[in-house]
Amino acid sequence: MRLRKSMKRGATTASAVALLAAASLITATASAADGDQKTLTADTLATWQTDGIVWSIEYANGVVYVGGTFDKVRPPGAKSGRGEVARKNFAAFDAATGRLLPCAPRFSGGGDTVRALKASPDGKVLYVGGSFTKAGQAGVSSAVALNTAGCSLRDDFRPHLSSFVRAIETMGDAVYLGGDFMVANGQDRERIAAFTPSGKLLPFQTEIDAPVRAILAVPKFGKLLVGGDFYMLNGELEKSLIALHPGTGKTVTSYADWLPPRSSVKALAHDETNFYVAAEGRGTGIFDGRIAGRLDNGKLVWKDTCLGATQAVAVHNGVLYSGSHAHNCRDTPGGFPEFNNRQHFLAQSVRDRHILHWFPDTDGGTGEGNGPRVLKMVGQVLWAGGEFTEVNGRRQQSLTRFSAGPDRGAPEDVPELKASVSRDGRVTLSWRATWDRDDAELTYRIYRDGNLVASPTRRSTEWDRPTMEYTDSVAPGSRHRYRIAVTDGENTSLRSKALVVTAVAAVADERQKEKR
Repeated sequence: MRLRKSMKRGATTASAVALLAAASLITATASAADGDQKTLTADTLATWQTDGIVWSIEYANGVVYVGGTFDKVRPPGAKSGRGEVARKNFAAFDAATGRLLPCAPRFSGGGDTVRALKASPDGKVLYVGGSFTKAGQAGVSSAVALNTAGCSLRDDFRPHLSSFVRAIETMGDAVYLGGDFMVANGQDRERIAAFTPSGKLLPFQTEIDAPVRAILAVPKFGKLLVGGDFYMLNGELEKSLIALHPGTGKTVTSYADWLPPRSSVKALAHDETNFYVAAEGRGTGIFDGRIAGRLDNGKLVWKDTCLGATQAVAVHNGVLYSGSHAHNCRDTPGGFPEFNNRQHFLAQSVRDRHILHWFPDTDGGTGEGNGPRVLKMVGQVLWAGGEFTEVNGRRQQSLTRFSAGPDRGAPEDVPELKASVSRDGRVTLSWRATWDRDDAELTYRIYRDGNLVASPTRRSTEWDRPTMEYTDSVAPGSRHRYRIAVTDGENTSLRSKALVVTAVAAVADERQKEKR
């Protein structure tokens, strides 16, 4: 994997010193002054597709499990209807190769969807939640468990829930379910409940006034982070994010001033130091971006300012990856203005929220048009699911993967050359810079009559593509063919169409012609 680059502008001396001090705490390969860090490549790996939305992804013992709202899956690159295999809201894939596996219990009835997957710490059990009344032929109530060895339905974990399950987490000997339900196993449990692995309801109890969408265990600090749509919790104003005691459900840490009204938490992730929040807002004065907070003391580390309904976050090697439809990120370091585009994937430094140069993209897709809905790091591979139907401009529905390399993607466009000539045999070529999804600095190879004559470099992004120039000196009156190609250092575009240019004769030569 090679270095991905993004430029941080206007750092003060004091901030540069602070960033350099922080750099010792994370994996970073370049100076804090310019914000360069390694990312994954923006190139996708061949991945199976679904015919509907992917809501959840989990990994256990070499297998990636996918849950959602779909009826069939099909091979990588296949058009809709081609090579389809029945998979009712659940599918399993080999984590190393992406191959479809035979593990295929059907989850149906009710809302007909799987929304949450979570493996036990030892990887032997997979907990499944959503809105369904059948798992295979067995009658269930929106949550079950599978044995990962043999892909069999367990008899013991069969909680009875009154509505949707949207989040699952494990911690110690407890399995936490969150969602829309108000009753669990016949007892009052408002939108979050805890069970033993055998399905017995635990005394953990909290009053929450709206759905829970994300749960994150932090056993090192004795916390259970909970996010969702709620406004009140245990009679107090909490606004979508809380840390609870994992045994009692009582409040441990409040983050009441982190999010404005009408902003909800859609996903949570953490590394050794921080936790990360994905937020979606509706209406004016809302927050749509990402937040970093300290795991130990609950203090705010940073907030970005992008709009665009963040749905998913995953952290890997000091980089926070997110799925959203980000726009208007002008006030976030390394960000971009409103430019008639929605960027559905972002990578940010966990150190300082700096947006790194990693810009794979999807369309909005089906459903609500949000694109990605879930991210999951599996080793060195990022699995992404959602409601999209295209990735990087190519057909790929609802599921894709990104890896640490090698980089296989050439810059996006071949520039069109233009030329002006002067009377001293000089030819000035100009072109608009192109861009690359995972490299900011590109080299432009200029060929005259098939021979390389110059290789200028320039940083660029999709929204910032400056005009470039190169002046070539040739014999006055001579005629030449110019082409240009672009390389990111590993991949090179095709050469442009030839631009034929005749240099103007020198002034002295023209006067001699006039005398004759």
